[in-house]
Amino acid sequence: MPAYTFAVIPSQSSPHDAVFRRVLGDPANAASQLRAVLPAGLAERLDLEQLARVSGSFVDPALRWRHSDLLFSAPLDGHDALIYVLVEHQSCNDPLMPFRMLRYMVRIWDRYLTEHPDATLLPLVIPLVVHHNRRPWSGPTDVVDLLDINRDTAEAAQEYLPRLRFLLDDLARVDEHALRARPLTPTARITLLLLKIAPGNSRLADDLRNWADDLRAILARSDGIDEMIALLTYIETVGEAPSDELHDLFTQLGPEAEEAYMTTAEMLRAEGRAQGRTETLIQLLTLKFGPPTPAVLDTVHAATADQLETWTARILSADTLEQVLH
Repeated sequence: MPAYTFAVIPSQSSPHDAVFRRVLGDPANAASQLRAVLPAGLAERLDLEQLARVSGSFVDPALRWRHSDLLFSAPLDGHDALIYVLVEHQSCNDPLMPFRMLRYMVRIWDRYLTEHPDATLLPLVIPLVVHHNRRPWSGPTDVVDLLDINRDTAEAAQEYLPRLRFLLDDLARVDEHALRARPLTPTARITLLLLKIAPGNSRLADDLRNWADDLRAILARSDGIDEMIALLTYIETVGEAPSDELHDLFTQLGPEAEEAYMTTAEMLRAEGRAQGRTETLIQLLTLKFGPPTPAVLDTVHAATADQLETWTARILSADTLEQVLH
């Protein structure tokens, strides 16, 4: 039997992308999600205990603000299988998602053939789209639905029509009871919950009190503090819950949770200060030397806090851009 490839779909980097990659990029968390959403017979044949992350992204650069993807490998019936995970981040459905999925799958096959030039069979790709916005998915899920033909023509030509139907995990249609019932790791469950309810939620602290057991279970993991900081960063970035309410919640969860909250708050304050220094330096460079080139912008955005402070101090006395950034 040939190797198999599985695709699961949830951007330029966004808060959604960052938490998705940090949590579901972990093979244990990803495996729990795959067990929950893949057809049972298929999930049982995959050795998800050996799931491993593979480097690479297949998303169009222009679409990275709305799509995130991850690639994994796992044994299937004695062969290596690939599992491709992509998440849709936007509230409006992508009407061309079946076509985009087909394009991503072709890129996977192209890469496979580059790495296996003697191959005469292609690995199977099973696509799964994870959609996490408030409105349920209403777009097409099959390439054939995108073809501009009428019903009679479709029936006459059905043997020759391309077909690709992706699996859809539409979190908008998954209630809290169903989410609790999934065989997920606590971190994966809370991540899916937050993707579903956190953005713009001013009552998030109250909503999370019902999930205290999972939050404590995350902290009990060997890397629980790091995972909690990733989740808290997402909460603080996309949510609208008052900081004092969130602080109270995590204080009640115990000293480790409070420590994670305080660490996250300080990290975000430092990030805010660094972002402010970066924006100030770019404004000053623009005023004195004209709009910076993309290369200069990349250099400034990659600078350390000490570099930003030094470069900003040089602007008044410098005659050239090179004198500022040397």
